[in-house]
Amino acid sequence: MITLSQLRDLKRSEFEEAADGWGDVSSRAGAARTRVDNEITAKLHDTQKGEAANQAMAKLDTLSQNYHYIHTECGLIRTVLNGLAEELEAPQRKLKQALEDAKNLKFTVHDDGSVDYPRSPSTPAPLLQQPARDLRGTPPLLNPGGTDPNQAKAQAIADHIGQALREANEIDGRYARVLAKLGTGKDLDNTDWVDVAQDLKDVRAAAGKHFRESDIPRGKSPKENAAWWSGLSQEQRDEYVSLYPASIGALDGLPAIVRDDANRTVMRAEKAEITYQLAALRGHPPTKYQQKYNNITGLPLQGVQEITPQWKKWEEQIEDLEKKKAGIETINRRIAETGERGLPEAYLLGFDTKGRGHAIIATGNPDRAENTAVYVPGTGACLADIHTGLSRTEKLWRTSSAVDPRHSVSTIAWYGYDAPQDVKRDSPYSHYANDAAGATNQFFAGLRTSHDPGVEQHLTAVAHSYGTVVVGSAARQGHLPVDDVVFAGSPGAQVGRATDMDVPKGHVWNERAQGDDLVGTLGQFSHGHREWHWKTGVDFVVPSDARFGANQMATDTEGHGGYWDYDEKKDAASLSIKNQAKVIMGRYDEVAPKK
Repeated sequence: MITLSQLRDLKRSEFEEAADGWGDVSSRAGAARTRVDNEITAKLHDTQKGEAANQAMAKLDTLSQNYHYIHTECGLIRTVLNGLAEELEAPQRKLKQALEDAKNLKFTVHDDGSVDYPRSPSTPAPLLQQPARDLRGTPPLLNPGGTDPNQAKAQAIADHIGQALREANEIDGRYARVLAKLGTGKDLDNTDWVDVAQDLKDVRAAAGKHFRESDIPRGKSPKENAAWWSGLSQEQRDEYVSLYPASIGALDGLPAIVRDDANRTVMRAEKAEITYQLAALRGHPPTKYQQKYNNITGLPLQGVQEITPQWKKWEEQIEDLEKKKAGIETINRRIAETGERGLPEAYLLGFDTKGRGHAIIATGNPDRAENTAVYVPGTGACLADIHTGLSRTEKLWRTSSAVDPRHSVSTIAWYGYDAPQDVKRDSPYSHYANDAAGATNQFFAGLRTSHDPGVEQHLTAVAHSYGTVVVGSAARQGHLPVDDVVFAGSPGAQVGRATDMDVPKGHVWNERAQGDDLVGTLGQFSHGHREWHWKTGVDFVVPSDARFGANQMATDTEGHGGYWDYDEKKDAASLSIKNQAKVIMGRYDEVAPKK
């Protein structure tokens, strides 16, 4: 319990110095985690092979997680101490004002908060001493009673002192309860990361007046997001990342390193929560079978059972969680593979488990890269399918780096929209693309905003299948801020001409596998640009048509998904992916045209 003297003598600077100390520990742990991931593990990947190396890397991964946990929890402790210091200022000011008023009136305030005042000689002593007013713990007023004019003044001072002490103790109790929960046991395990999510909620509840989530921009442009971020001190930035990692990690326009830090915290906490939920579900399975009844007579069918609705729902829940967990594990493997055959560090630019889940992973820092390519996937894209995008963007990175080793490149798997999941049921509809158009343009604009102004930037959209509809819709509905667009296996892009794609003339490229990629043929009726032709009547224009005006590139791969074929054993890229890489690196004169 905070006493009058403690509140009076409290020094905010002492709390802030302690907060700075915890913040320093948090920063050091974050830097250590980055060093483990991007230097130590990366070099081990690049130089060592075998069982011993695998065991060492497993231990390094555990070390990385431990550093990340320290970084997160110490950051929360820093936030709690800063919030406590700030909130205690108000009751301290109230107390000091009351003490100053008492001093000016020559009243005496005792250590217990009671107020003594000189009785006026003209005021007769009361026959009985009356108890002072007690407002929920207000210190007692000494020498009460009578009609002395000093009584009311002293009573007001006592009330203010009591109010200040009550406020201070409420604040102190609220923050103390949160601080008591932060931390871990002897050994860090999954339950500690489950607790991180609760810790975040508890700290937000305690320090909500200190840093409000409502202050974080919502629905703003990447430039506005960046302007808000640049207006914060480094300490304020650290506070927001600690308290609201999901909100900060989702802000287009912020530096890649900031979004990566925030989203890794979100991902680790989500993985722990999913693991916990799976264990709980498997530990309490519902009844699997029930008696089956004749649909017409309503009578039971002898010896016939059917699966219960509860079991079906239980299975669906487990399947959904398993898929999301698999996606998270894929991302973790990619992070751990940094340095393998020269693979650069990974940046988690977006992550959530809403719906089927979303993730955005960059191979190499896009803020520093001279050339950046964003892969926009098609039907089936979701968190569970992230391995497809990561595989293709890794191959794009390797091929692009080989095409022009003198210039840096970053390749990004953008699983940032709700894609259709079934080819027959979902992919014919345009609303998936139309709904994703705004987020598409926002993400590309964010890459423009966060890019280092001292480094030239060449930005390419590489869209596959339904992803080409998304990119086309983005250009149709808004402004697509890229330098080049590469279509692969397009069913149509909603627009009828390459000049509608917002890029300079001659900077739209298309690949369609010879003969056996029928997506353009079948999909044109849903996503091709509808036109009237005097010979054929209604016509549908897709990027592989000559009149669309795209540069048609040669391919040597088969099928709808072969455009990124790459023989890893021979380290040999297909012509299809080489052509994409040459566009990404701006080596346009080296692109092999379709004959």
